[in-house]
Amino acid sequence: MSTFSTATLTPSTTSVLGAGAVAEHYPSVARRLHDDVLTRAGDPGYQWWLTHVMSAAGCSNPVRLRLNATWHDGHGGAETERVTDDMPDGLVYVACKNRRASVCPSCAETYRQDTYHLVKAGLLGGKGVPESVTGHPCFFVTLTAPAFGPVHSRVVGANGKVKPCRVRRSGTVCEHGKQVICYQRHAEDDPQLGEAICLDCYDYDHQAVWNLHASELWRRTTMTLNRRLGKVAKERGAKIRLSYAKVAEYQRRGVVHYHALIRLDGFDPDDRDAVLAPDPSLTPELVASHIEQAARITSLTTAAHPHNPIGWAIKWGDQIDVRQVRLTPADCDDRGTLTTQAVAAYLAKYATKATEVTGVVSRRLTAADAAAYAQLDTHQTRQLLSCWRLGKRPLNCTTDDDITAWEDSPGSNLPGWGKLQKWAHMLGFGGHFSTKSRRYSTTLGALRAVRRAYQRGETPPDPDQSPADADPVAADPVVTLNWIFDGVGWLTIGDAALANTAAAKARERRQIAKEETEETLAS
Repeated sequence: MSTFSTATLTPSTTSVLGAGAVAEHYPSVARRLHDDVLTRAGDPGYQWWLTHVMSAAGCSNPVRLRLNATWHDGHGGAETERVTDDMPDGLVYVACKNRRASVCPSCAETYRQDTYHLVKAGLLGGKGVPESVTGHPCFFVTLTAPAFGPVHSRVVGANGKVKPCRVRRSGTVCEHGKQVICYQRHAEDDPQLGEAICLDCYDYDHQAVWNLHASELWRRTTMTLNRRLGKVAKERGAKIRLSYAKVAEYQRRGVVHYHALIRLDGFDPDDRDAVLAPDPSLTPELVASHIEQAARITSLTTAAHPHNPIGWAIKWGDQIDVRQVRLTPADCDDRGTLTTQAVAAYLAKYATKATEVTGVVSRRLTAADAAAYAQLDTHQTRQLLSCWRLGKRPLNCTTDDDITAWEDSPGSNLPGWGKLQKWAHMLGFGGHFSTKSRRYSTTLGALRAVRRAYQRGETPPDPDQSPADADPVAADPVVTLNWIFDGVGWLTIGDAALANTAAAKARERRQIAKEETEETLAS
């Protein structure tokens, strides 16, 4: 049976108005949608089906599963039964849980909200974090990549007017004979933004390698910062610990940069899990200066590559921004004091994005894809092809040790060159988009466990309670569950429309209830 994805049939497009638009542009699809909706809605078990799929109703590409249960009698005998045969469609629908908004808006919104609460708990306390963290020095840090060549940009002046893109009084022609000036005042949605002014002047190889090593550069920066602040704290007879949460974001030019929240805590060797106030002699101004200096002095040199025997230098760009986060009554602009709510929302927003802003679709590349991209000559295709070319195994790499060293680089924190091909669709970046230190706040797993318990009507698990030792006799398996993958996507386009519309209405009701509750508490 064919399946359908709702990547283009979101709740808004499958409502009454959306169905009209579909009918106007795709008459055959509209007729099939109409027939599928009537068939499903006219089924006597429609309400049962809708209740059954509601946990994944908003998902664009739900995972369909079948469940077999095997009962063991304890004497070597077993009996297997397919549990899902009595369920609607004989399936269990599970949300895809993709964090990318371009792939699944519903699951990405859940991920964004979880990330928001995770970040906010580290700023204001709650969810296992003491409220005293509001008095700890905390900083919003932005670390960008260096320039790899001139690109089209949009800069707004102090008067609120957009400046010309690139104005030069001299040297208006590059060595390749191309004009490197641009007098346009680009709009925010101008497709030229981020593209190289001269494709031949732009160092695509260096950008690909920088994206590949960005996570390692961040790790070394945190190590440098810990050493510098640890030395200062030792001189004052204090013990400190840095906690952070960060997200990676793609710039329009195709290179990643980091937004991070860095919080300074006290440290007790006898109680490592305690989140304590730091020594007051470590002032915010002192900590901010060390954060900036650590970012400016940290660098590394990559391993040798056939295209660059001396390796590439990896360091942060000149645009390093360190701003203190304070508690203020309302959000503010970029020149004012940052609020905790604004920072948490900002980090959560970018945790659901990938390479879409660069114009590149996040899908694994194949040799056929690379050959097709080679027929084009754009800023985006050059980035992809550079990753593919640099990640290609050399001809003299024949032994198992050589291949392993090329692809995985064992025993080293530096990534192997073969990963450039693996992550070519991500422009070389293979790191996590949202990470945090261990004791910054709660975890995404803990938040999901609470939500799962709430949906089942159970008591949320206590993160401080250790599980009891299991009885070795009772631990013997009595029932074995075997989940069988059936496919991805809704069975029909009508199922997709009905499920997504029901999920959209449920979200609207929850939002209205939330707003009414907030108004009641405020009054």
